[in-house]
Amino acid sequence: MVVSAQAQESDSKLFAPMQWRLIGPFRAGRVTSVAGNPSEPDVYYFGTPGGGVWKTRDGGRVWKPIFDQQPVSGIGSVAVAPSNAQTVYVGTGEGGAGNGVYKSLDGGAKWTHAGLENTRYIPSLVVDPRNPDIVIAGANSLGHAIIWRPIPKSAYQIERGIFKTVDGGKTWKKVLTKDDTIGVVDLCADPTNPRTLYASLFRPASGSGDKEIKATSELFKSTDEGSTWHPLITKGLPEKDRGRVGISAVGRRVYAILDQGFYRSDDGGASWEQSTKDPRVVGSAYFSRVFADPLHPDTLYVAQTSLYRSTDGGHTFEPYVGAPSGDDFHVLWINPRDSKRMLLGVDQGAIVTVNGGQTWSSWYNQPTGEFYHVSTDNASPIMFTALSRIAGRPPWLAAATTGTSASATGCRWADLNIASSRPIRSTRIWFIAEAGMER
Repeated sequence: MVVSAQAQESDSKLFAPMQWRLIGPFRAGRVTSVAGNPSEPDVYYFGTPGGGVWKTRDGGRVWKPIFDQQPVSGIGSVAVAPSNAQTVYVGTGEGGAGNGVYKSLDGGAKWTHAGLENTRYIPSLVVDPRNPDIVIAGANSLGHAIIWRPIPKSAYQIERGIFKTVDGGKTWKKVLTKDDTIGVVDLCADPTNPRTLYASLFRPASGSGDKEIKATSELFKSTDEGSTWHPLITKGLPEKDRGRVGISAVGRRVYAILDQGFYRSDDGGASWEQSTKDPRVVGSAYFSRVFADPLHPDTLYVAQTSLYRSTDGGHTFEPYVGAPSGDDFHVLWINPRDSKRMLLGVDQGAIVTVNGGQTWSSWYNQPTGEFYHVSTDNASPIMFTALSRIAGRPPWLAAATTGTSASATGCRWADLNIASSRPIRSTRIWFIAEAGMER
């Protein structure tokens, strides 16, 4: 079809007065990164795979978007400078490709691009606790696509590895790269000694059948705040087929989760032992994250279909938050001054606790759900139907009607909890539920 320039100009004039406006529903979706401000314990941030960065000033009661004016919406990491809480860094790319690092000097009110524009996925950022201009960034070439098979050939062509800046992002130096990996899947600093860092670089599976080489990860350690790195001695860890490895450290205590289970080291990673045989506490390409309490090294959390907690250094675990059927937990930020205050990132949103998990804030105040289909009808008031997916549960349908025929700002949404949907008329919706057809 050939469209004339006059027709394009006419269409542009026709749609020019139209503006986007939020109509809901206030149902949160997957969270990729979380961060807090130790000096202002009610201030938190979270990043999403496609909805930018959000901030709360009141402990999770109200969340507001603060990244909408930037040209990228997929967020891999968020970090607040411990020495200057107004300095916030964002690493872009997760569900979709990003374009490097962004920086704010006023708590997210304004942003500037801060380099690494050739990277596409930055899942990890570490900011020096004394100098907000020193940042270590971990980048990979797949983001959320790490769970895909086969791995695209482009994964070995995209910029990846570990990078360091000492001038707030004006210049960056690549300090670690392994061409046979897709880059960094985890990066952490020892909260008792910020010059000590650990990193996990992922090598995807290759081949098939008898020639298959299973996925594994290589671990690295730095003792000069990321300027140089050396392979971590991993005596006691499985030598191969580790899958995606998550790592966390407090002092000489280091924890790692991998496909073969959960391990701990008491000597800075020189030797390891499997501390539990709990079948629930294992890694995978989708999870594989562990978070140690910076004030209590024996307390740690493992992100899985539920969030599991151990208070005896990884020997025993108990479900801490979530249903075993799978809310899918991903990221956790623990306040380094008060570990009862935490921000948790889940497939259903970001939730805050101020009392060590006795109560949590709501995820029904974040309009960040990922919707796969949207339909409207021709009736007045207008009816909208939107199909979404919640991890571990069947797809669900949200339906809304407008308050008046002229405005969609007053939508009232209701979850119909179904497997698939097809609106027929404004007053009836037919769908296929798990038990059969419903109306």
